[in-house]
Amino acid sequence: MIRYVCKYTPIELFAGFGAECAVLDDIPENFDLSDGVAHANLCGFGKSVIEAVLAGEVDELVLVNCCDTMRRVYDVVRNSEACRFLHLIDLPHDGGCGRESFARELLRLKAACAAYTRREFDRKAFAAAFSPPSPAVEPYVGILGVRAGREMEAMMRDGLALPVRNLTCIGNRAVAAPGASPENGKDETALFMEYAGALLSQLPCRRMNDTTGRKQLYNDPNLRGIVYHTIKFCDYYGFEYAEIKSGLSVPILRLETDYTLQSRGQLRTRIEAFSETLSGLGGRERIRMNKTGKYYVAGIDSGSASTDVVILDNDRNVMASIVIPTGGGAQSSAEKSLAEALDLAGMERGAISRIVATGYGREHIRSGGESITEISCHARGAHFLNPGVRTVIDIGGQDSKVIRIDETGAVRNFVMNGKCAAGTGRFLEMMARTLGLSLKEMSERGLSWKEDVVISSMCTVFAESEVVSLVAQNRAVPDIIHGLNNSVAAKVAALVGRLGLEGDFIITGGVAKNKGVVHAIEGKLGIKLYVCDEAQICGALGAALFALD
Repeated sequence: MIRYVCKYTPIELFAGFGAECAVLDDIPENFDLSDGVAHANLCGFGKSVIEAVLAGEVDELVLVNCCDTMRRVYDVVRNSEACRFLHLIDLPHDGGCGRESFARELLRLKAACAAYTRREFDRKAFAAAFSPPSPAVEPYVGILGVRAGREMEAMMRDGLALPVRNLTCIGNRAVAAPGASPENGKDETALFMEYAGALLSQLPCRRMNDTTGRKQLYNDPNLRGIVYHTIKFCDYYGFEYAEIKSGLSVPILRLETDYTLQSRGQLRTRIEAFSETLSGLGGRERIRMNKTGKYYVAGIDSGSASTDVVILDNDRNVMASIVIPTGGGAQSSAEKSLAEALDLAGMERGAISRIVATGYGREHIRSGGESITEISCHARGAHFLNPGVRTVIDIGGQDSKVIRIDETGAVRNFVMNGKCAAGTGRFLEMMARTLGLSLKEMSERGLSWKEDVVISSMCTVFAESEVVSLVAQNRAVPDIIHGLNNSVAAKVAALVGRLGLEGDFIITGGVAKNKGVVHAIEGKLGIKLYVCDEAQICGALGAALFALD
């Protein structure tokens, strides 16, 4: 099986030799093998190709040097001697002037295939391999940007209510047959000149010199939303995202990954929240309770640090709320938290008419009859706590989010941090432990700082080492804490900058209790944050409000 990675790969040519081929789009769990032979800053997709080869999953590979990464991948794979057949195609980045040179590349590949397969080129099989593209005839969400691997595409199809079309560099391949009856009547040079022109006439990849044709991707009347994927250390599509995001008439979600599956939970949350934004909670048919008289509902927020429960009556009065540390699994923590909340409210379990779960553990909570992402739940809860807010800053144990909401509490847009723990509650917890303080002590002592201390490391692990060094230098602990607070504020400010300043602002999550962080964010953004006692239970409150609907 010949594997390929680029839509400019002449896969019809392989059919002429009776060879099967398939796109290489598997996303690995990690880069354990490729990190041992490739540069650390090689893009994640390049590493994934090397990983597949070294793992013995690919032994026939055709690459296209659409960027420098593929040249490096070719060198690494060639040196590994792990492929029985390996070929690198030189791609001209100009669709017009490069046709002749590309035709020569195709003929070079043809000769290599003939030598490898020991078969004659069959023009009829070559001609039969062309198939016309199928146009979109219904509303859909488009996957755009750099390639989305098979697993990520499946996640989007599962998490988005609308049909999904993969329009990335592999998904939008459409090559017209080179003239009438290419199996006869043309000499080989003329045939491959037309074939080269057909390949280069596709809707251009972002790496081509002239990319104006890509505008049609964003002007399809059936397009309802865009999931725009970028990969770390690859700027080509990051630049395109920056160019298009302000002029779009449809919602767009940017996903940046390292092309591994290590952040499944966060990716799934972003995709499902985007679906909820597009069509009202993912377009699900929500069953109304149609209850009369007094009744009660509960919201469970299963987070990485704590599991929170809020019980509401049908008049939206909070009957009880509880926050306990998450431990022993999402299900057991949810059951324990719900039982304690019921005890506080003086209720039996049977008194709860509906439960909605949210948070990263929501899919593992059997107690909840329905699950909704924490993005929508924090938006709904924040609107309930203060109907005037338009921007929600949520700093939880595992991630940080900035959510833009409208006058009804519905999500208009949102951004989240990457999988790094820097700038989250976990970051502060680790720093407090390093300083030998409780989180409460850390919050209070950071307010009495005298001198600015800059924590320069972006990584939590390196920041911890930096704190240890500052302690060894006898720097004042309040000054160190102030530097940590400013580090968190800088990361939050970067997220807010991606959405733009639009007030009023509210902060939710457990970090809202940290006065030093709150003051640092206010100073960094030049705003006033609305802080309330219910900040930590905001997600569970929003889930309970959805349960009332």
